[in-house]
Amino acid sequence: MKIISLFSGAGGLDLGLIQAGNTVIWANDIDKDAVATYKENIGDHIVCEDIKNIDISTLPDADVVVGGFPCQGFSQANRLRTLEDDRNQLHRFFYNTIKIKQPKYFIAENVKGILSLGKGEAIKQIVADFEAAGYITSVNLVNMANYGVPQTRQRVIIIGQRVDLGEELRFVFPQPTHSKNGELQKWVSIKEAIDHFPDPDEENNVLNHIYSAYKVEYRNFTGHRETDPDKPSPTVLARGNGKGGVCAIPHYNGKRRLTIRESASVQTFPEDFHFVGTMNSCYRQIGNAVPVMFARKLGTELMRFYLFLMNMKLVMEN
Repeated sequence: MKIISLFSGAGGLDLGLIQAGNTVIWANDIDKDAVATYKENIGDHIVCEDIKNIDISTLPDADVVVGGFPCQGFSQANRLRTLEDDRNQLHRFFYNTIKIKQPKYFIAENVKGILSLGKGEAIKQIVADFEAAGYITSVNLVNMANYGVPQTRQRVIIIGQRVDLGEELRFVFPQPTHSKNGELQKWVSIKEAIDHFPDPDEENNVLNHIYSAYKVEYRNFTGHRETDPDKPSPTVLARGNGKGGVCAIPHYNGKRRLTIRESASVQTFPEDFHFVGTMNSCYRQIGNAVPVMFARKLGTELMRFYLFLMNMKLVMEN
């Protein structure tokens, strides 16, 4: 499937979709370091530009549009037209791209908190807007640990399918493969994911295997809680505005923070994926990403549609 990717960041979502066999034909992000990382590892089809300067009509036609949009403008959500809130210009660009380009599907990723904004009115408005644009829309709360990602990361995945597509092309959301209680495969622990890396304080040739000197002090606060080696990692974090210090999970040895490479492995990036930029920037790129392993599962479902459509085309030709 041909994909347009908005707010691509370093490309976790895109890489997973590509690994499944799809093609990202155009991508965009405003962060120059994230774009440099994307270009080095994925491809030159990404544009570094403020999205409000992009003319939607110039975008290529695609089967799918993907991306994660900020939702600050929904914090005071009500039944008014929140699309018009100035703080929602990025969401509005995503929405307008869907409305104008009319892809077969869209995939939007957001934080869990979007479900409770405005006492639930925000997500109702978002769904209503996408449905008005011509899409059957589903909202899915996902714990990435349930899909083999070594991290208890909860995110909302919004799936849209154009109303004219037949039942045989209905997007079936991937089923969990792992569970906490062992009913399925056991959750993957952080130790299983990163214990093979050498000590970063000793000489090694591992990409991005450096860590923040930010002291480990355990407090009952996100990013400062003790990491259990036998459980998935807490959510890998990011300070989206790039301000403030490095945000990195404590290593389970209690002596330091996770390295950039270890954080990337918790997000299931390949070990040869090189992050570009300052330490703060690299941690932020990783924290903002969709885990590659989960993205590949979404991409596999898109490939199922592609193969179905190709088979239908062959039948018609014969």
